[in-house]
Amino acid sequence: MIKHASIKLLVTGGTLDKGYNELNGELVFTQTRLPEMLQQSRCYKDISIHTVLLKDSLAMNESDRDEILRACQASKESQLIITHGTDTMTRTAEHLAAQIKDKTIVLLGAMIPYEFKKSDSLFNLGTAIAAVQCLPAGVYITMNGNIFNWDHVTKNKQKGVFESN
Repeated sequence: MIKHASIKLLVTGGTLDKGYNELNGELVFTQTRLPEMLQQSRCYKDISIHTVLLKDSLAMNESDRDEILRACQASKESQLIITHGTDTMTRTAEHLAAQIKDKTIVLLGAMIPYEFKKSDSLFNLGTAIAAVQCLPAGVYITMNGNIFNWDHVTKNKQKGVFESN
């Protein structure tokens, strides 16, 4: 029997984890929805969840990226998934790729929050879980059913998709 390595899921925020504040109509962070998402997906993999931060990626700075880097480096798991906002996902991926060579890291996000109807978050999470188990060490982004090397992808803001560059 093949023993599969456990997966660490690092939460950093982004649209995927935003919720709707009924009082003021804003999208806000209260807590991660990842445990609920894994349960709904009937995912039985050995996945531990660690919340690093809950932030919109446009509000992230280099200190936040260093915090994500430290969380990756401190993880005993070699398969890491990071939830992240889509606007600066490639910037964080670049930061990680410059420092980490011995782990498989997959970043994912969503264009529509998990708690909204027609969200892409479950599909993107499922793609990331499959990808992290199959890819060699390196940093990748999974969006829209695609797996990209971190340095060969851009967000097409007009279409709302990620594309190879």
